[in-house]
Amino acid sequence: MFTIEFFRVRDVDDAHATLGRVEHDTTNLEDVKIRAQSLFETLDMPQKPDALRIMDERGEEVFVWSPESPKN
Repeated sequence: MFTIEFFRVRDVDDAHATLGRVEHDTTNLEDVKIRAQSLFETLDMPQKPDALRIMDERGEEVFVWSPESPKN
């Protein structure tokens, strides 16, 4: 199980504001990366996110991505 978290970043102090979370039930990180990047543009959120991160079942961050970073 992975959790995808979409967030905005405040330039002044690099603070993060979470806009939405989606759980993805898979054991394959590559599958959840593809889904997360797809949802980045299509998920209905109150604001457009700046980036996303993926956390594993223990809540540990395993991937971070923003449109400005290279696709992994």
